[in-house]
Amino acid sequence: MKGRVLIWVEAIRTQLWPLPTVAVVLAVVLGTALPSFEAAAQDQNPGRLDVLAFSGGPDAARAVLQSISGSLITVTSLTFSLTVVTLQLASSQFSPRVLRTFASDRFVHWTLALFLAAFAFALTVLLNVRDESSSHASFVPEVSVTAAFGLAIASVIGLVLFLAHLTREIRVETVMRRVNAETQETIDRVFPVERPDQGHEPANVSPAVLIKSTDSGFLTSVDHDSLLEAALEAGAVIRIDRQPGGSLIEGVPFATAWSVTPGATFAPAIREKLSEEVNAAVTAGFERTKVQDVGFGFRQLVDVAARALSPGVNDPTTAVHVIGHLSVLLCRLAGRNPGTRNLTDDNRRVRVVLALPTLPDLLELAMNQPRQYGTADPLVAERLLELLQELTWCDLNGRYRTQILDHVGRMRAAISAEDHPPEIRQRLMDLASTISATT
Repeated sequence: MKGRVLIWVEAIRTQLWPLPTVAVVLAVVLGTALPSFEAAAQDQNPGRLDVLAFSGGPDAARAVLQSISGSLITVTSLTFSLTVVTLQLASSQFSPRVLRTFASDRFVHWTLALFLAAFAFALTVLLNVRDESSSHASFVPEVSVTAAFGLAIASVIGLVLFLAHLTREIRVETVMRRVNAETQETIDRVFPVERPDQGHEPANVSPAVLIKSTDSGFLTSVDHDSLLEAALEAGAVIRIDRQPGGSLIEGVPFATAWSVTPGATFAPAIREKLSEEVNAAVTAGFERTKVQDVGFGFRQLVDVAARALSPGVNDPTTAVHVIGHLSVLLCRLAGRNPGTRNLTDDNRRVRVVLALPTLPDLLELAMNQPRQYGTADPLVAERLLELLQELTWCDLNGRYRTQILDHVGRMRAAISAEDHPPEIRQRLMDLASTISATT
């Protein structure tokens, strides 16, 4: 259930519309209630509010409110246009997968909310301005007009701050820092520091049943409690064979179950119910999220590096910076126990096995494309070797020595295949030899 709540919160957080919509509704309510309060206050204490607020007549009030509402809707359109242009640039320059980073920017949400709320408030107050007639006296909601003026000034300041914020957010360094921070949060949530060694997967002692997916999309979250309850009820061990971020295809098996009783098989009704409960415990979405998907942040950073190394962009410096962020994440994982998670019953028997990425999996993801596209540039090749050296220093127990040496060997082969000057080739090979000696 917690995973589903986090997915729901993440989905709302990455949408532009919720906060501005709430702000517009509140502005309309306030724009209706405040003039009514002013009218009641003026009936009881005529002239009491004059010293605090706008002092013009109905025509002046209409002119002010019309100017505010007209200018604010123009400013809002400009803000939306700038936001769309920013998303387009981020998609083409960095990676389509970093759009969630921009779409979840709270500063953009609050700026749009301020502009639309000021517009809605001014327009609502305008409806309450009345000229004198035979049926009623003239009425100018002075405090409300003053509040609309204050919101307009705040919107001007907000526009200036928004432009400054947008200029900062579109920088690749800012994008990488945010992806890094979000991925570290996911690592701490999925692989906390105190996470114990999960041990070995339980042996399959009964005929296995393949559970087919009833939905298609990316596996975004798994409800651990629901899976464990389903396993206990059916007397089964359930293994989810897809990692978060993996693809689910309707009609294709994504999980395996077997009875805890050696040699036993499931009755058709139990088998069908187990399939329904396992599918209900898994959430599929149309895009990957950071909630339980540790590899998503690595994928985003690697995409930025690959785009930077493409002939159309040709920005190896950005790729070097990305590799630095990948090194930070890998070194953070080196002191944890990443990999498969086992859920146990009250007797400490494993009943649910959840597939999660191991450090070698993430190292493979971090190294492959940068090595393939970047070894022609000595700076990128050197930074990849330094990543392996840094991971060696953080791998205090030598658990990943074999995988690190494997990538060192691949780097040697890739460097040898490039046409580097002899002195540069020798420097890179010496660094590779240093890493091998250290491990």
